[in-house]
Amino acid sequence: MQIITATDLARQTRQILDAVARNGETVIIERNNLPVARLMPPAPVMTAAQALAGLPAVLTPQQGQAWLEESRVDFDEGVRDPWASPRP
Repeated sequence: MQIITATDLARQTRQILDAVARNGETVIIERNNLPVARLMPPAPVMTAAQALAGLPAVLTPQQGQAWLEESRVDFDEGVRDPWASPRP
């Protein structure tokens, strides 16, 4: 972990950002010998498919199909205004 002053950051912004991006370095920025900020690479981004890939399957394909069909039963009536008076 590199420690630099705010003045050095102002003078060498491009080089410091390149080091963080290229090497994954974390840089502590100090002002008056006190840490004021930490500059680090972002956390890795994961797609939804990647996040779900590691989860174990808990439903069989037949159970999944049954759940899907059951969850759509109420949608067969179509969309209605929730503030309208109920149908008789």
